[in-house]
Parts: sequence; structure tokens; C-alpha cells
Amino acid sequence: MRLIHLAETDSTNRYGRDLAVGSAQEPVVIWTDYQTAGRGCGANTWESERGKNLLFSVVLSPAGITASRQFLISMAMSVAICSVVADVVGKGVSIKWPNDIYVGDCKLCGILIEHQLSGSLIRRSIVGVGLNVNQQRFLSNAPNPVSLSQLTGQTYDREPLIVAIVRRFLSCLTDAQTPARYREHLYRKGLTASYRDGQGEFQARLVDVADDGHLWLVDTAGRQRTYAFKEVQFVV
Repeated sequence: MRLIHLAETDSTNRYGRDLAVGSAQEPVVIWTDYQTAGRGCGANTWESERGKNLLFSVVLSPAGITASRQFLISMAMSVAICSVVADVVGKGVSIKWPNDIYVGDCKLCGILIEHQLSGSLIRRSIVGVGLNVNQQRFLSNAPNPVSLSQLTGQTYDREPLIVAIVRRFLSCLTDAQTPARYREHLYRKGLTASYRDGQGEFQARLVDVADDGHLWLVDTAGRQRTYAFKEVQFVV
């Protein structure tokens, strides 16, 4: 992989979008100490103290992955980060659908993915990651952030974590077991818990996530409910 380190940028995903697309297949990893306009999903922002956390984007051309299978890229990065984090903190690491990494009921990491299509194939993917590493205090109104340092009491060198995550991500992209590992680590899988959709709050059991990324729930009345991203919220 090729690593590009920036002291500051508005957004590593935006920087990745502006990179010229060449014929080389090696992934490019852009990481920064600080983002002036770091994004979460939708209109959300991502809080990160300067120089404390992992803020990076992987730009790659995923060979042979069709647009209909694009959720595989989300699965692969989620499984990769979950695996690396588990090596650091031990048990209790899970994937909150579609691709947040949780330890217990606290959010450690968010992923934001953008695709550029060419016909039915993905021409280029930009996989942005924000992982809380050494930050000790969070000042935003986010309800449940946590960092590796808060969990373990240690501080971490960030670049080796990036390299470990990206290597596992590339491996997961070609591993037929990745969807199964994603499902094994789903937050709340098999448990009855609270959710909220356009009709209000309800209780349901998380059954599965389909290959296309749809969430499958069964509510307490026995009805199956299927949701696309942003159509339902976990009540944490």
C-alpha cells in the first residue's frame, strides 16, 4: 500500500476523491492528524482531538466487485477493524449495523464509504475510517464515544494500527468467510432490544443482515421487518 500522511486536511475522503486514478491497483491510504471538516454519516460530524486518533481513507479499485455486491466492502472493513481491535482490548467487540465498531455499548469507530461506478462494476471505492485511539475526553453531544486508551489505560502508535487494519481489510475482501464473520460479530444479534423507525419505537430481535446490507428484525408480534440504511435507529 502507499501511505500519504497529512498534518491537516478538511477530509481524507475528499482528498481521496481528488486523487488521479491511475492504472496501478495498489491501494492508497491517506491519513491525517486533524480534519477540519471530518464527516460522519449523513449530516453528522466526527469529533477528534488533533493528533490523538486514526483518521484515514483507503482508496482502491476493487477488482471484480459489482455494484450489487458493494456491501461486501463495508463488511470487509468492519471485520478487519473488529479483528484488530479485539487483539488490543480482548472480548466485547462487535459490529453495529451497518459498520460502526462497538465495545460493549460504546462506539469506538465509524466508517464512511463512497463508491464510483462504471456500468455494473465498482470503479473506485473510498473507505473512510475514524477510530478513537488516544483521546481521553469527548466534548461533543455524541452519546457513547470511547477510545482504545480509555479502555486499556495505554497509549498507541497510530501508524502500525493503520497498516494492520488495511492489510486485514485487503485480506477480508477476498476471503469467502468474511460475510459469516461479519454476522458472527453483529451487535445485538439474537437479542430483543429497542429500535426506532418512522412509525416510532418498538421492540425487536435482530435476526440477520442480508448480503445487500438490509437489516432483518423480528418484532415482538412476530412480524419480520426489513430496513435499508438510515431507515431504522438502534435505541442505545
